[in-house]
Amino acid sequence: MNTIKTVAFFFLLTFSFTTLKAQEGHPLEGKWNLTIDQEGEKLPSWLEIRHSGTNTLIGRFTYAFGSARPVAEIEKHGDLFSFEIPPQWEPGAANMEFEGKIVGEGLAGTMIYVDGKTYNWTATKSPKLPYYSNAKKGKTISLFNGKNLNGWEMKPNNQWAVKDGLLTSEKPGVNLISEEKFKDFQLHAEFRYPEGSNSGLYLRGRYEVQIADNIGLDASSIYFGGIYGLLTPNENVAMKAGEWQTFDITLIGRRVTIVANGKTIISNQNIDSMTGGALDNNEAAAGSIMIQGDHGPVEFRKLEITPLSKG
Repeated sequence: MNTIKTVAFFFLLTFSFTTLKAQEGHPLEGKWNLTIDQEGEKLPSWLEIRHSGTNTLIGRFTYAFGSARPVAEIEKHGDLFSFEIPPQWEPGAANMEFEGKIVGEGLAGTMIYVDGKTYNWTATKSPKLPYYSNAKKGKTISLFNGKNLNGWEMKPNNQWAVKDGLLTSEKPGVNLISEEKFKDFQLHAEFRYPEGSNSGLYLRGRYEVQIADNIGLDASSIYFGGIYGLLTPNENVAMKAGEWQTFDITLIGRRVTIVANGKTIISNQNIDSMTGGALDNNEAAAGSIMIQGDHGPVEFRKLEITPLSKG
């Protein structure tokens, strides 16, 4: 074997071994559901860790509010790891600093928030949620009866009301949460909003479908019809503010399909994690339908849900 061929052979062998080693992954790699103990509250958050090349770990992080944001590098220090996140909607200019380690089958660590206070957090692996194509439909349920707020959890300082047969939030206030919980389903919603408004529908109380006055803008995960910060529609089909619009949403496991104003804008895409503002991170359990009411005004004239099960 000549010298050039020998060098090439060992280069390819080394490259293949290194690539295989990288593909095997690191014990930290995966998707993790975090619970942050902050000021007496259990805040659901999310962390994804994956490798880039042979030695670098990168990822994404979702705090208790806001969207998933990139993590440029997750540094390893023996049994410990750490990373920093620039502020997004947090009230301050300092980075959030995270440190953690593997504890059993989960993770645990501390977070230094933008105000300098330190809080503890724990994490478990995000569950796999089974998908099935042979869905069997249950009985369709009207979440809104057109008369009152029966079937919805009433929070202090509630601003939601029924006016002229419409479920209405005229000003920012509290979110509205269905008392009944659902796992897999088809959801039909008819809604409208005034100019410049912003709201959303949380599927299982964890995954926000964005409702907002974004007419004419390029499609984005944080605009009309997107799964906030995670899934971008293939087009923005938002209509003019003040017009009645529709969502038809199918959620089975992690897979979601969204038909907005008669057009399929997201088709059978996996939702990786909870979005900011989620009620909890117990993704394997059934969850409520939550309507965002802490941003802008919105009205609904119909909200119907059809439970699905494996046929």
